[in-house]
Amino acid sequence: MTSVDAIVIGSGPNGLAAAVTLARAGLSVTVYERASTIGGGARTAELTLPGFHHDVGSAVHPMALASPFFRAFGLQDRIELVVPALSYAQPLDGGRAALAWRDLDRTADELGQDGPAWRRLFGPLVDHVDELAEIASSTILRVPRHPLVLGQLGLRILDQGTVTWNSRFRQAAAPALLTGVIAHAIRALPSLSGAAAGLVLATHAHARGWPVPMGGSQAITNALATDLKAHGGTIVTDTTITSLSELPSARVVLADTTPRALLALAGEDVPDNYARALRRYRYGPGIAKIDFALDTAVPWSDNRLAEAGTLHLGGFRAETAGGEREVAQGRMPRSPYVLVAQPSPFDPTRAPTGKHVLWAYTHVPHGSPVDRAQAVTAQIERFAPGFQDIVLASTSASAMDVQISNPNYIGGDISAGEVSLPQLLRRPTFWEPWRTPMPGIYLCSAATSPGPGVHGQSGWNAARSALRHEFGITAAPDLAP
Repeated sequence: MTSVDAIVIGSGPNGLAAAVTLARAGLSVTVYERASTIGGGARTAELTLPGFHHDVGSAVHPMALASPFFRAFGLQDRIELVVPALSYAQPLDGGRAALAWRDLDRTADELGQDGPAWRRLFGPLVDHVDELAEIASSTILRVPRHPLVLGQLGLRILDQGTVTWNSRFRQAAAPALLTGVIAHAIRALPSLSGAAAGLVLATHAHARGWPVPMGGSQAITNALATDLKAHGGTIVTDTTITSLSELPSARVVLADTTPRALLALAGEDVPDNYARALRRYRYGPGIAKIDFALDTAVPWSDNRLAEAGTLHLGGFRAETAGGEREVAQGRMPRSPYVLVAQPSPFDPTRAPTGKHVLWAYTHVPHGSPVDRAQAVTAQIERFAPGFQDIVLASTSASAMDVQISNPNYIGGDISAGEVSLPQLLRRPTFWEPWRTPMPGIYLCSAATSPGPGVHGQSGWNAARSALRHEFGITAAPDLAP
């Protein structure tokens, strides 16, 4: 095999972000991918019926317009991103719903008595969304460049991440709406780390919105791959790397893998202290995912829900929080929280004319082999009576199926590691978490700071660290189209 400057193991968004950054710096780069298609958690495929294009992993991308990496890369100039006016919604019983519009004032006005509290909660963060994105995309232990914004965020995390989280609100709709987005973190609620993730996501919902990529998440992957190849990079698919010794000579290797996989790849070369740190790394609850091919649009009880790209189905705050606590305790929830994405109303390429695709997952205990298609369908039917009658076909994956499909999702954990406060501080180590003590070996996956999500930041951070330490390149390369 031919020697190169850099090798990247894994072609997920972080692996490709790292590869693009290294290639833009003038290095020769090869990416190895075990699957026959690239993208990891950002792929699109016909999972149910011919002509119905489903996102294999993530479907809606709050960080596509907010991530510093994607902004430097000019993603919005490379692909078409459709931004729904209704960022996310929380259906409620009785045909009601709480709605998070991209317009903060409209959202607050529709929340009635709790509208002013919602506006006070998010107004200062929306006004400083660029600074917030930088804070959320950097390591927690870094000296903050925007201490006032960090302070505003910190106060709000305490407000919504502790047992006092109901004191701000007087009615039920606003806390239900916020709990739906906080539950993305897959944590027992209330939770400081969950509140941090949810507040950042909700701020982006009111600032730039939560975009849906035309053509599916694969469009993001393809844009990265096209840029990599244009700058001399190579991608090798259908190749499983089981040991670093199998790789050709390279000055640097970046692994878009879990800490557990890095241990296996490096074997006895891992220093004892670092090996212990990687073994301490914890994996959280999993998801069970269901994809639907539909004959018509979803018959939501509140027809405004057809305008939402993302919906959180869990009822009021206490019900959603109760279900998340059961999952964290290793039990299947009696009332499941279901996260739904409906891209086809915004992207007609996803399904044949007049038909639709629907993407859904629910949280389950780590490593669960249980098929949750029936529970998810029942929860959708609760808020969209008649839903079962329009399903043409569906595919269901348990948490263990999710792991088989993508080994980075251990036990079905799509966050690539528990999103707890200690593990946000140490993901998987303190200080410069992408750089390992093994010469020339870096970790660039979502198991490193800043953590889960399709943002490319972990790969970008790892690549810039490698450029500094291995090649003496201190200036970040230009990534613009």
